[in-house]
Amino acid sequence: MIANSNERRKSGGWRPVKRMLMGALVLVLAGGMAAGCGQDSGKSASSSKAKSAAAAGSSTVPWDYKVEEAKVGDLVGSDMTISPNNQLLPNDDNYATGDKVWVMSYMTAEMKTASDGQNSVNLSQWAPLKSYRTADAAQTDLAGLKVQLKTEVDLVGVYKTDYQGKSRYFAVITLPTGNSVKQPIPEERYKSMKEQKTVKVMLEEVHDFGDYDLAMAKFRGWAD
Repeated sequence: MIANSNERRKSGGWRPVKRMLMGALVLVLAGGMAAGCGQDSGKSASSSKAKSAAAAGSSTVPWDYKVEEAKVGDLVGSDMTISPNNQLLPNDDNYATGDKVWVMSYMTAEMKTASDGQNSVNLSQWAPLKSYRTADAAQTDLAGLKVQLKTEVDLVGVYKTDYQGKSRYFAVITLPTGNSVKQPIPEERYKSMKEQKTVKVMLEEVHDFGDYDLAMAKFRGWAD
């Protein structure tokens, strides 16, 4: 996946691809670190068509991207260093030392499933991926890799728990791929959802730079 990003960058970088329906993607739910990958997410099943390394065990998925302004440092053969962190990138656009550039960096997540079904998430460090001469060009690519999506999903149900005189409310939803996620909700939403079969949600699809069909979805909130 991202491990071979240098070769992909030198061969032309990322070319925007028309966003595919979620059924063709790996959609690993993350309603925050704990909510999306906690006890209940161990019951989730990834799409059988997904390009994932692990039906059981572990898989690596795209987690996040960011764009930052930087300056070109030393030129090293066909590569260049990027200040202030002195990280190395291919000099794809014949930059000179001191040139201002915008750098897209990426982060991946290793999703591990233990033998008892419990899930854990290990995040990588930020690493530079691609350089741009203009902020607009960088933001265009970023918008294609982090896609905001409003969709309707099945509502499994809502429930209430009581402990030491305090009540908590939860909703369980199922994505089109079959992944389920539990989300805490306020009492008002609990009451309004009781009779619903579907709900509208906001998702963020994070696509892999080199393999656009490989993606992860993060739950970003309720859309109604």
